[in-house]
Amino acid sequence: MDDPPLLIRPYQDQDLSQLRRITVESFGGVALEQMLEHKFGLWHGRDWKARKADHIDDDVAQCREGCFVAERGGEILGFITLRLDHVNARGRIPNIAVVESARGLGLGRRLIQHAIDFMREQGMKLAQIETMASNAIGQHLYPSCGFEEVTRQVHYAMKL
Repeated sequence: MDDPPLLIRPYQDQDLSQLRRITVESFGGVALEQMLEHKFGLWHGRDWKARKADHIDDDVAQCREGCFVAERGGEILGFITLRLDHVNARGRIPNIAVVESARGLGLGRRLIQHAIDFMREQGMKLAQIETMASNAIGQHLYPSCGFEEVTRQVHYAMKL
């Protein structure tokens, strides 16, 4: 029997808890939120996982139409979120994640291509994505999808 086809579809409200879970499972070791917690400890009673998962809530609130989910047979395997700046015609990909069992199958690449196509349809003239230096997957995937490194950023923080 053949596997059901992979579908990339628009985000739906019932997806949120699964996207939050996938985010936490996918970003361990590469999330700025985790690095901040490692350096400064827990603050305000919320760990890095809760703060990183909140990023997905923000993405949905800011650009719901730019959130896409990859699923097969009703199982969510990954997602991508966008922010669209219509004034400056720039689209940004703040979050992309694929469940561990589906990595290496080209799903991240398909999600990025879907996002790029959507940005073009929305009139964007520049697509932007960023990653941490510790994210080897992003360091390889994004240039292979056509993105060019522009600069590196250093994050500073202090406990108050």
